[in-house]
Amino acid sequence: MLIKVFNDNREPKPFVTVAYALLGVLVAGGLIASLAGMKHLAFSESLVFDGMAVWGSILVLIGGGFGLMLAYDHVETDGRQFSEQCFLILGSMIGMLIVIMANDLIVTFLGIEMMSLCLYILVAMSREHTLSKEASFKYFVLGSFASAVFLYGIALLYGTVGSTQLPVIAAKVAELLTNHNQLFYVGMAMVIMGFAFKVSIFPFHAWTPDVYQGSSTPLTAFMATAVKAATFIAILRLFQHADPTGRSAFLAEPKFLSALSWLAVLSMLVGNVAAVMQNNFKRILAYSSISHSGYLLVGVITAGFAERIESSLAATTVVLFYLFSYTLMTLGAFSLIALMEKQVGHSLTVDDLKGLGAKNPVLAGALAVILFSLAGVPPTIGFFAKFSLFGAAIEQNLYWLAFWGVLTSVIGVYYYLRPVVAMYMSDVEDRIEPRVSLLTRMTLVLTAAATLVFGLASSPVLEFVRVSVLQRM
Repeated sequence: MLIKVFNDNREPKPFVTVAYALLGVLVAGGLIASLAGMKHLAFSESLVFDGMAVWGSILVLIGGGFGLMLAYDHVETDGRQFSEQCFLILGSMIGMLIVIMANDLIVTFLGIEMMSLCLYILVAMSREHTLSKEASFKYFVLGSFASAVFLYGIALLYGTVGSTQLPVIAAKVAELLTNHNQLFYVGMAMVIMGFAFKVSIFPFHAWTPDVYQGSSTPLTAFMATAVKAATFIAILRLFQHADPTGRSAFLAEPKFLSALSWLAVLSMLVGNVAAVMQNNFKRILAYSSISHSGYLLVGVITAGFAERIESSLAATTVVLFYLFSYTLMTLGAFSLIALMEKQVGHSLTVDDLKGLGAKNPVLAGALAVILFSLAGVPPTIGFFAKFSLFGAAIEQNLYWLAFWGVLTSVIGVYYYLRPVVAMYMSDVEDRIEPRVSLLTRMTLVLTAAATLVFGLASSPVLEFVRVSVLQRM
């Protein structure tokens, strides 16, 4: 931004802008990696730097870095306001890092607001003048309402506990639940509602398909991955402050456990069933995102409901591994959409992919691998992520959550394989040719290769994540 200001407000070359932005991401990644193996508290214990913070921050930087690469190549990048877009993406990432490291609900709220305000503007900046403005307005109004509910919930928790720091709240949860403090119940419910909106948990999911479709594809890829990673780690922090037995004081309460379980089941069911009825590729991935939020919520419940601290850490490891796999798969899927969009406002449908396997076997093969991974087909990383997640739930006797997870995953196979059928089992038609975009093609191929490599090497990756999570102790 300063370069543009001191250059008489002339837009720098997009390559220079994205190079500076990616350099910032790499430097941030190096600084965060330097914290590995340590645990520090900062700013009156409002921020915590631990293994979970390092792992979550790397996920956000991966999502943001690839999002910047997609934005540079995308059809909407024509030299106008690209520096502002990169600035807002980086600003949103800073908010996400604050959310990940927050050890205090007020700091969490500040991070969420910084993240969200940048995203509201980014959605509205799209050159598509109908869907983007509608999407931005819906996202802003509903997001503002969700933020207000979240903040009011924090106020109620402060009124009952006397603090907004997570360890202090967790220390008094058992007493408040024993006394059936109704104000605490309402406050916790409102905080959960605020989080649920950010990650598209049913019934706070209605904004997701419209916003995903109306936003530019690089921004959608960034939102679908980085926002989900940051918010779910914040949810893990909220529910993982355990009592001495290792069980989360929150989820030991049957009311909280039952409510979250139903939210997870309905998210998995609604997301997968609604996706079956879509033909627009971005809306398919939007409803898919809702179902994956349900799967991740199963992991959060498992981590909090665990009888022993070792089981809780194992479930936390699985959640982080699932977030890693989801980030790779989603970035790859949106990369293909970005390649196939020839003009601003174009909506890619499943029918547009007909014959792509014959016309461009490399791109079609990469997309097929990613879709198989999203569907949970071995030996991709998506299969091992779901297998580990449902296995952890079964170990904690959460059989009905695992049952619904497997059942809805079977439903998901149908709409994930529809594009594969269109690419390989339909006649070649005079359809859209993928654009020549080096960074976007590289993103697609790299993420497809990673889903296979990390799937075959899932055990070492899980062990690496487990060791990282242990640093939070």
